[in-house]
Amino acid sequence: MSGEPTRRGTLPDQQVRAMFDRIAGRYDLMNSVMTAGLHDHWRTRAVDIASVQPGDRVLDVATGTGDLAFELAARVGPTGSVVGADFSSEMLAIARSKLAARQPGVAADVQFETADALKLPYEDNSFAAATVGFGVRNFADLDRGLRELLRVVRPGGKVVILEISQPTRQPLAGFYRFWFDRIVPLLGRVGGEDSAYTYLPDSVKRFPDPRTLAARFSAAGATDVRYLVTAGGIITIHSGVAA
Repeated sequence: MSGEPTRRGTLPDQQVRAMFDRIAGRYDLMNSVMTAGLHDHWRTRAVDIASVQPGDRVLDVATGTGDLAFELAARVGPTGSVVGADFSSEMLAIARSKLAARQPGVAADVQFETADALKLPYEDNSFAAATVGFGVRNFADLDRGLRELLRVVRPGGKVVILEISQPTRQPLAGFYRFWFDRIVPLLGRVGGEDSAYTYLPDSVKRFPDPRTLAARFSAAGATDVRYLVTAGGIITIHSGVAA
């Protein structure tokens, strides 16, 4: 699709969806390369913070190729269920292919569904918890998306947001800028998708810092909002409790 973003690191919904459809086939590989394979560890930390229990029904928004949903499934067990929601049909297709390859009965019932994060097709208080892994940067309306996440989680349940952040201490901050400004777009160019891997670093730069995101999370209605900055400031995990 044509058209320029309104500002660096932003795109209209339709263009974000088209971008993720295009990169779906290489998304997992690029994630591993860009994070030196640490993204799975960060997802595990996020699920630890979500505190889901066996038998819970949980939601993973912007599920992509499903890795965070599968981690949740391992925690809620065969008596629980997980819904992975995304607006990219190609990303969901890969998630479903991964699901089909898993041994039946090992973990929870997992379903992957098409859904808009800004208008989730679920009733109020439907889930014990909700997560988003590396997805809230792409919400066209962050505050509306936060309210939707809180709406569908029952009172007392957690909403957990795993997201890339920008380190401020040297020398990591300098290396981080070099990696994301120069190397990541180069990797995208080699992979045949220059624009997506220019947009993604820009989306990190314009995203609220951890303290600001925590304040907006609280303003959206979350209580007991906390955040953990890890990996030298590269990753932040926010959690809030639905009222």
